[in-house]
Amino acid sequence: MSDVLHDLLARHVEAGTMPGAVATLGHELTPIAVGSAAPGGEPLRSDAIFRIQSMTKAVTSVAALSLVQDGILALDDPIATWMPELAEPQVLLRPDAPLAETRPARHPITVRHLLTNGSGYGMQTSDTPLNRAMADAGMIAGAEPVDRGADEWLATLASLPLTFEPGEGWRYHHSFGLLGILLDRVTDGGIDEVLTSTVLDPAGMPDTGFVVPRDQAHRLVAAFRREADGFEETEPAGAGFSVAPAPFDVSHSELVSTLADYHAFLRALVDGRLIGEDLRDELRTDQVPGALKTPDSFFPGFWDGLGWGYGVSVVTGGPHRGRFGWSGGLGTDFFVDPDGTICIVMMQVEMDERVFALLGELQEMRAG
Repeated sequence: MSDVLHDLLARHVEAGTMPGAVATLGHELTPIAVGSAAPGGEPLRSDAIFRIQSMTKAVTSVAALSLVQDGILALDDPIATWMPELAEPQVLLRPDAPLAETRPARHPITVRHLLTNGSGYGMQTSDTPLNRAMADAGMIAGAEPVDRGADEWLATLASLPLTFEPGEGWRYHHSFGLLGILLDRVTDGGIDEVLTSTVLDPAGMPDTGFVVPRDQAHRLVAAFRREADGFEETEPAGAGFSVAPAPFDVSHSELVSTLADYHAFLRALVDGRLIGEDLRDELRTDQVPGALKTPDSFFPGFWDGLGWGYGVSVVTGGPHRGRFGWSGGLGTDFFVDPDGTICIVMMQVEMDERVFALLGELQEMRAG
């Protein structure tokens, strides 16, 4: 199977899908590195550090569930206990209503709502007054690093209305920025200590964090966007936002990691070494009622045979039923099958049709 995986990645490197990629497929870590770290550059190393973007959601979800297991949080705790900025949210009368047409929320935003993208905050899929207001405020989700510290980001988000009553809809992404800030505020040690004690140290993830230490910056690969005439560098190798020290409080931001670290995380999660079996199984079980899986909640067809657990998507039908996983916007992806098979791929190119095509092929591969 390693040869098949290598050949798949090599074919896509040759076709110009990405300069290079690292990957593994199976129960154990078997690193494969193909291609280069940059167009025309040095060979890509299997221990390269990548910006994993939304693959962060699974890590922070497990950290939060560990705190739930320890009694520090409860899934139905109102987050306003630690985030008073969200004590009195306003809800739009309908998703496309003018911003002035709101009412007070009937229910508080809870920890569970953050884990399931049910807070009422999130990406808008059509040209609504709220979508335009989010764009004007610089709150549209994208591949670029966050541009302001956590407190300012939260204050900006809190100034905007919710799309729906907490728990009565689904919108992607922003709930997990809120989850990061919650993890930063819930204990005296902040999010770095929470992540280290609940996930990074127990799983053995020395190269995962919000920033890369300067003495390891040479391992951080550049990020690229595909243009008509080739790849355009969007973030530099070994420098920029993701290299220590962080420019401001980045608890609402996203992690960097490696193939080995993320495999160690998933292996520890599946084996029950990070959270107990009950919470682990909730994480990988669809938590979104069918009535909330509306066509306007995300991109067309998203809900076909798919659900959402805690920080991960969940396959609900077909031959891969029970598989969970998720992607990052700069070409990273993982899935875990019910039999414990783990697949991870890490590239350095913003998601586009070619990258999605590669990931589709990868989804159909099976470990031998």
